[in-house]
Amino acid sequence: MDKRYHTLNEHLRKVFGEKVIKVSLDAGLSCPNRDGTLSYGGCIFCSERGSGDFAGERGLSIEQQFAQVRARTLKKWPRAKYIAYFQSFTGTYGSTEYLKMLYEEALRQEGVVGLSISTRPDCLSEEILAVLAELNKKTYLWVELGLQSVHDKTLEWMNRGHDFNCFIKALNNLEQRNIRVCAHIILGLPCENRQEMLDTAQAVARLSIQGIKLHSLHILRGTPLAKIYAKERFRLLTMGEYIELVVDILEILPRNIIIHRLMGDGPAADVIAPEWTRRKWEVLNGIDKEMAKRDSYQGEKIIKF
Repeated sequence: MDKRYHTLNEHLRKVFGEKVIKVSLDAGLSCPNRDGTLSYGGCIFCSERGSGDFAGERGLSIEQQFAQVRARTLKKWPRAKYIAYFQSFTGTYGSTEYLKMLYEEALRQEGVVGLSISTRPDCLSEEILAVLAELNKKTYLWVELGLQSVHDKTLEWMNRGHDFNCFIKALNNLEQRNIRVCAHIILGLPCENRQEMLDTAQAVARLSIQGIKLHSLHILRGTPLAKIYAKERFRLLTMGEYIELVVDILEILPRNIIIHRLMGDGPAADVIAPEWTRRKWEVLNGIDKEMAKRDSYQGEKIIKF
């Protein structure tokens, strides 16, 4: 193990025997939190690109976007394989016919060995679940499911438009179809204290997920959160606080859970605060150093329930 925690990179190398890179794509979809189905404006933290700031250029075909993003990786990894990652907005928010077309087009691209589809727990109808179940039979598939927090008061504050029970229902539906699930949670939300963040991690540790993404709250220009921050200037986590919190969480996550991400980041020019989130590798190195300092590993302090 190259890290003291179970990394996605390590997992993919074991599965495919070589380097595998996620290629972020924009499917041109929207979100029920933006188009008026539930609300307008999206979740308060979400950027104008639907959290797909590093995805391919919206408006281009999947083939064109894939070629565009893949080209950035060729110099460093000329022989890598790829996972097509539908990252922007809600990757299952559309007609089944259109979504199937998108997914199939992505699978046809050179070197693609699987799919990762980011979505909301309230955007998994029976028809979409059937499409995902078929995909899961013929390719390597992850569904990345936004949770952010297990606290309903926090979900309401974020304008998520769903509660924790909605997430549990979606997770159960995906589990019944043997589909891998990666849960997303956000650390550093101003409406939560440290214990509430740990409570979210402890609750997620009990669930039948296969992967997790930890996101550091960062405020991006043009988001509803940026407007709130301009008025309130609420306190944000320091880098040191975030590093300690992440390590505390890694220590209580079962070792079989694959760590897809340990911090969120946005385009440097768009980050308003905290400034340290622009220094991704410094934060990741800090997490490694803190774990080494503690001589700690993922799952070292699993809480028995």
